[in-house]
Amino acid sequence: MVTVDADALSHVLGAVDLRVGVARRTTIAAGSLLPIPAGSITLVYIAQGSVHGHPPLGDGCRLDVDPDSRRIVLDPQIRRDLLVAGDAFLTLGGTPFALEADDDASLMVVDLEFADAASPLPALLPPFLTVTGFDALEPAAAALAENMGLVDPGACPVRQGDPVICRMMATTVLLSVIRAWAANGCAPAGWPSLSNDPFLDRVVDAIREEPGRDWTVERLAGIGAMSRSTFAERFRTAVGRSPADYVTEVRVDAAKRMLETGRSVSDISRELGYASDEGFSRAFRRRTGQTPSSWRLANRTPVSA
Repeated sequence: MVTVDADALSHVLGAVDLRVGVARRTTIAAGSLLPIPAGSITLVYIAQGSVHGHPPLGDGCRLDVDPDSRRIVLDPQIRRDLLVAGDAFLTLGGTPFALEADDDASLMVVDLEFADAASPLPALLPPFLTVTGFDALEPAAAALAENMGLVDPGACPVRQGDPVICRMMATTVLLSVIRAWAANGCAPAGWPSLSNDPFLDRVVDAIREEPGRDWTVERLAGIGAMSRSTFAERFRTAVGRSPADYVTEVRVDAAKRMLETGRSVSDISRELGYASDEGFSRAFRRRTGQTPSSWRLANRTPVSA
């Protein structure tokens, strides 16, 4: 079984920030199709029945989970394309896709959108992933998934705080699906790696460990044991953005976590290496479309009266 670095996985999961579209409960009659268009990041939990994919899900990782012991075995004998009640499926929307019901099926479907269009997560995941036995691996998240989608959204008025709660629920389920996929032998060797280059990975790790350091291109190139020009080109090719853009991305992700704990904007600004609160706020707003204070207000957990 492939092992996954816990710190690297925690960083990937901690960087997820969603803007949720629609969560719905869908019933599909036997032989009917649920089309999933290209460009749509979609999370599906099979609540009842069974489905298979078009194109087939044959390359997906299949886990056989003993419901009593929760012992996990990678079982090549089970039909990999078939998803049954308790399984989860995620597609990043690279190509059009459809799920066909083998018998009458009930699915929880969530259309997802990353709040940061430059999120590295899509580049770290395969085009689609499946987690069989998700209800045994992550029972709390599976129970949450089964009860997320409204059967008739039009019959239920939107209440105060619903969008925030929906986003939090969807984020919890998504992170649990990725963790179950990664931590139980389905992730490829070396995952997660932005670059598949040990020298660049060393640079990425250094930025993550000390986001507030004065990260010049020269300093980063030295960590990667490269010349400045070679490093800048290799980094952009492998990671898909400039070193400076990636440093800003890591800093903003760290800032979000700090804002959630109630840290002040001034404290966060100083810890993340900004010369002024205004400079930090400008960088945060460019990445998120909101000021730090506005983001914290929009993302705080609603308190019941």
